[in-house]
Amino acid sequence: MSLWFKRFIAAIFLGGQTIVHILKGKFNYPNILEQMALVGPESLLIALLISTTVGMVFTIQVAREFINIGAGQVVGGVLSLTLTRELAPVLTAVVLAGKVGSAFAAEIGTMKVSEQIDALYILKTDPVDYLVIPRVIACCVMLPLLTILSIVAGMLGGLLIATSVYGMPGRVFLDSARNFLDAWDLCTAPIKAVCFGALIAIIGCSWGLTTTGGAKGVGQSTTTAVVTSLLAIFISNFFLSWLMFQGSGSAVSKAM
Repeated sequence: MSLWFKRFIAAIFLGGQTIVHILKGKFNYPNILEQMALVGPESLLIALLISTTVGMVFTIQVAREFINIGAGQVVGGVLSLTLTRELAPVLTAVVLAGKVGSAFAAEIGTMKVSEQIDALYILKTDPVDYLVIPRVIACCVMLPLLTILSIVAGMLGGLLIATSVYGMPGRVFLDSARNFLDAWDLCTAPIKAVCFGALIAIIGCSWGLTTTGGAKGVGQSTTTAVVTSLLAIFISNFFLSWLMFQGSGSAVSKAM
């Protein structure tokens, strides 16, 4: 059995432990607030920059094609659907996996190889309560907020390009977005973000807790945790999208 598979099984068990401990109300509030401050503000700028540029590039590619076929008035709606359903939650989760998930694995892995985890057991402190749950809650709370801000940033980037490059009236762009979106579309992004946040935190913490081999092992755990988190994000995104959007409904036909 490969080391990765063993760690994957350990991550599943850690996820189950985390759910049980959360249901029992075992919270370390100072640690939760500390992790929320680290997860949110430190990832905000890069998430907004990526979403803004993605919104601008997407508008360039879509607007030039839609304007040629006389459908320029739907550019804002198409961008809003793409951002809320897929781009914003996935890209923000990728940012969090690379920046925060790696930090979780490195920090906890260093604690593991330096026997600080063993010291917690000696002090009768459960590492799940002290280390894992605050990080899981922080990611599940902050990632939806970052995703919502990313949607806004992406729409503003698209609006800038639509008005400045293609001369599209801003009201037409925004009205299109409002007509295309419904309440369910606005709910799917935070739902996906919560799932992605939990995956990133649990994988990062689990890979950290199973680290061996000193400094070299910490580096390997960090790299593998990020790769595994990215795989988990994209695979879970497929199943979430399939559950949320399967069927023959069309937001475009409703808005037209």
